[in-house]
Amino acid sequence: QVQLVESGGGLVQAGGSLRLSCAASGRTFSTDSMAWFRQAPGKEREFVAHIYWSGGSTAYADSVKGRFTISRDNAKNTVYLQMNSLKSEDTAVYYCAGRSHSRRTLAPQFPMSYDYWGQGTQVTVSS
Repeated sequence: QVQLVESGGGLVQAGGSLRLSCAASGRTFSTDSMAWFRQAPGKEREFVAHIYWSGGSTAYADSVKGRFTISRDNAKNTVYLQMNSLKSEDTAVYYCAGRSHSRRTLAPQFPMSYDYWGQGTQVTVSS
């Protein structure tokens, strides 16, 4: 099993920045890739960004492309989400997700493609 713990959420004004962290522990050697999702009240959980643990190839939702950057520190087993130029519509609970190699062939933008989830961290952007 892999345990994921997010941190770094908070309240920020529109146009500001936040950096989220997701620390992984447990059987991290079995991890193929990590992702960030978010869920606003009354809405479905949506894909934000994805990164492969090996190689670091990334993908982003169109809504955050150019503003958010996902990165990882393999030595620390941590994934980050740098969020710049934040907008009110970015307000949501942000979840870190991880998947094992057995799910590598699944499309990374769907929640069902992931084995492990963090507890979520609230990001609120005031306009």
